[in-house]
Amino acid sequence: MRPFFSLSDSLNNQRGHLFPWSPVALGIGIGFYFSLLQEPTPVIWAALVIGACLLLIVGAVSGPGLRPVVTGLILCLVGFLLAGVRAQTVSEIKLPFRYYGPIEGRIVEIDRSQSDAVRLTLDKVNLSKVRPGRTPARVRVSLHGPQEYFTPEPGLVIVVTGHLGPPEGPVEPGGYDFQRQAWFQRLGAVGYTRTPALVLSPHRESEAKLGLYRLRKRLSNAVQNALPGAAGAFAAAITTGDRSGMDRQVLDNLRASNLAHLLAISGLHMGLLTGFIFAATRTLLAAWPRIALYWPTKKIAAAVALHAGAVYLALSGGNVATERAFIMVAVMLGAVLVDRRAITLRAVAVAALIVLTLRPETLYGPGFQMSFAATTALVAVYGGLREIGTSLVRWPWLVRVIGGVALSSAVAGAATAPFAAAHFNQIPHYGLLANIVAVPLMGALIIPGAVLAGALAPLGLAWVGLALMELAILWILGVASTVSGWPSAISQVVTPGPAVVPLLTLGGLWVVIWQGRTRAAGLGLVLFALILWSQAERPDVLVSQSGGLIGVMTPKGRALSKERGESFAAMSWLENDGDPALQETAYGRMKTHPVDRLNWIEAHGLRILHATGKVAAALAVLQCADADLVIVNVATEFPRECNGFDARRLSQTGALAIARTDERTEITTVRDKSGHRLWSQ
Repeated sequence: MRPFFSLSDSLNNQRGHLFPWSPVALGIGIGFYFSLLQEPTPVIWAALVIGACLLLIVGAVSGPGLRPVVTGLILCLVGFLLAGVRAQTVSEIKLPFRYYGPIEGRIVEIDRSQSDAVRLTLDKVNLSKVRPGRTPARVRVSLHGPQEYFTPEPGLVIVVTGHLGPPEGPVEPGGYDFQRQAWFQRLGAVGYTRTPALVLSPHRESEAKLGLYRLRKRLSNAVQNALPGAAGAFAAAITTGDRSGMDRQVLDNLRASNLAHLLAISGLHMGLLTGFIFAATRTLLAAWPRIALYWPTKKIAAAVALHAGAVYLALSGGNVATERAFIMVAVMLGAVLVDRRAITLRAVAVAALIVLTLRPETLYGPGFQMSFAATTALVAVYGGLREIGTSLVRWPWLVRVIGGVALSSAVAGAATAPFAAAHFNQIPHYGLLANIVAVPLMGALIIPGAVLAGALAPLGLAWVGLALMELAILWILGVASTVSGWPSAISQVVTPGPAVVPLLTLGGLWVVIWQGRTRAAGLGLVLFALILWSQAERPDVLVSQSGGLIGVMTPKGRALSKERGESFAAMSWLENDGDPALQETAYGRMKTHPVDRLNWIEAHGLRILHATGKVAAALAVLQCADADLVIVNVATEFPRECNGFDARRLSQTGALAIARTDERTEITTVRDKSGHRLWSQ
């Protein structure tokens, strides 16, 4: 019984500080659901529900020492159940084959693909020769080639002739799973067209969501017409969420200088906007002595700011990042309305609970991880500084402003850096400096300018606010261009193993939330995670799902079997290796090149015969006895003595990762890592 009493005493010492662990427990349950290799059976679901009910009874009758543990277990089960329910409720038909032909649908979303092509998401889809019962509810099509025959607008019904296919799985075992993301976006097929899109009918329906979307596009176009060039595209992105006008080079500069977060309508923008509205409203109300003395001006300002945030959420498209930011702001302003402290770890925990309840899948997204990491770290640091706030107030105003910006940038940058590196495989070296000289302009000029432009727009004077924004935006873009051009502006890092991010998260939360001397144990977890990351190993050989691309690790970096084609898989492999090389450079590392579409590849003592095309595949079958492994990108039959993967087998297994250790060859497939889930079937 001694361990139990020790645990009880330890939890009693944390009394008043346990609530911030609630989203952690909920997230553990969600993470456990997504880590499964098979969908739970109905018997398991029933057992989980019964178990949660029994734990509720145990928690009701247990003492204060055991109740936090029971509550944590209940939240884990609830998280698991929430993720399962969400996965089932977003279920839509997925196109089970490759399709080419007419694609008809209504535009519901407009953005840009990784190749910078305009990309349309369509609903009410109609595919030629595909029965309605097998037609996906939503598809996404990238527009290539000349498209000057129409201007994309939400609600237009269009038709194109293009290629569609089911969302593809990870490009390597354990890699980014686009299939899962597409499942929760209700995307049943993705593809492209090289022929012009034609409008079948204009937007006629009065659906509120599409009406708001059309309003967003009009506002975006108005802003870009008033501010041409990169400044207008930047202004449109931060006010309406429309990034379609952003140039690829500008985006690269912002990423390399760690300023790309300024484009995402997230916590920074929502906080600055609502904070500005709150301060301005309270200042205006204070100008009338009678109102200032007898009215609850602080609560009125909070209510006005909350409504302004809701309008901003609607006008910006209501994507996941903006929705998350609004929830966080709403919780904090709600605390003001009920006379509670607005900025606390409890408020952050409430926001995280709401976000995870509504969208459990966001747990794995970089947006959720980075925004809550930054917010939690900032609240913890400034909460600690509150104790010595009286001495800081005596410092000069300019020193406090510059110091506050520098401290905020440093804390947020340090908190988000591991997650950014894990997801994007790069670390901007001068990001802190760029943020110190750029971020203050968001609160000082850009957000006030946007509010001023909106207020003066009915009078035809929006240009006043936009001119104020333009000066600050040009400065930010100049900083991004300058910093990104410095030598060694960024460094590439290898993708961490699956345990690294959870350990980093748990260690950081332990340091921030846990009370007492043992909070230092969180630093040990962080250090252990970083050591694991430094020891991460990449596969010796990677094979794409199509069988058309092979990547072999060499002393100079990964060598690729193709100079062009399958660029997404190629660049993903190189990024995960922490290698900034281009595909053409990686192709030059390959010692052997195809002859009549046949290529003998020597890889770590492994002889691989790679064939592309039917004729080369037939020749490979004849020579397979001389190879340890045969890879072909078409369907074929191998003799029993051949160890081969053809297109048919690869479509079932997914991409391959091959490791050579102690004269043993270990082949891991995407299916081995991803399992048989709703989104991968």
